[in-house]
Amino acid sequence: MGDRPVSIGVANTSWWADLMYMPAFKNHPDANVVAVCGRDPERTRAFAEKWDIPHYFTDFDAMVDSGLVDAVFIGTINKYHHPMTMKALDAGLHVLCEKPLAMNVAEAQAMHDKAVSVGTKCMATFTYRFMPTARYVKRLLDEGYIGKPYQLNLRYYTGTARAAGYEWRFDMAQAGAGMVGDIGSHFIYLAQWYYGEIESVMCMLGYHIERADRPDGVDYERGDDSASILLQFKNGAQGVVVATAVGYEDTPLGQTHHMELHGSEGTLYSFIDWDTIQQVRGARVGEGMIKELPIPDDIWGSVRHDTVMNTYKDTFHQENHMARGWVTSIVEDAIPEPTFAEALHVQKVIAACQVSAKEGRRVYVDDMV
Repeated sequence: MGDRPVSIGVANTSWWADLMYMPAFKNHPDANVVAVCGRDPERTRAFAEKWDIPHYFTDFDAMVDSGLVDAVFIGTINKYHHPMTMKALDAGLHVLCEKPLAMNVAEAQAMHDKAVSVGTKCMATFTYRFMPTARYVKRLLDEGYIGKPYQLNLRYYTGTARAAGYEWRFDMAQAGAGMVGDIGSHFIYLAQWYYGEIESVMCMLGYHIERADRPDGVDYERGDDSASILLQFKNGAQGVVVATAVGYEDTPLGQTHHMELHGSEGTLYSFIDWDTIQQVRGARVGEGMIKELPIPDDIWGSVRHDTVMNTYKDTFHQENHMARGWVTSIVEDAIPEPTFAEALHVQKVIAACQVSAKEGRRVYVDDMV
């Protein structure tokens, strides 16, 4: 970008943009948020004033066509990811897009293909990859701690779907998938990041809570509130991903993360209680009992780790991860990760899960188009 900061347009005015993305951009020396776009004019104006953003729009196309921005963050509901990304790429902009990448595989494929042809820096936001525990597990795997991977078990428990009120995440016309695409996509991504591409799945989707009607009274197809997925990896390993939003977890954030990874030479366990515990444990063949594997200082970086939420905030607001890493990739002409290619494979796995749950059979990921 030369000697000037990256001019960023933000397409989102929610609490999530406020909590996660604006502090990250504001703390990056090479980022300058110059525009924000939202549907509600007053809310968008207030967001712009809060974060000292000079321009605000209620039309995304107008923001892109304004010539003000080099790059856009797309944090909208899922159904807008594809048209907004395609518009931004047509204008030659860099794109940071929330997960899951799209409503379906066809949209995700078009986004990926367009990103490749345009050549700008495009990244999907699979947040939990950047947590210290996840990065340490990845390092240990790459160093051969468990040897040849045999099996993994990733479980994401939260209670965000226990309330029955309407929410767009459970509206298939808005989201494209229920929790298998929402929280499930995070651990599907981690599964492939750890063990490689997923070949096939068998999946059951749960619909435990009777969801409320849309506020406008129009009927809609309800998305799942839980997913249980069997995975077959292309390298022969197998796995399980459980993602439920109807679990009762008595922690400050109401969620817990559990990971177990087994291989020819050892085992790794990771647990985050989203209160004060963020732990990696392991044992190698012949080395005795499972023991804690302290997270190295270079993985922690400068982040606090007295509580998980402090680690979470510092990781994304201060370290060179996710939104900040995307900006750095633009400045340094590097490839940001997770890539749209990785996000496309996750989208195919989500689609395979939906087909498997509907038809009660094993589904091959490469068949999803």
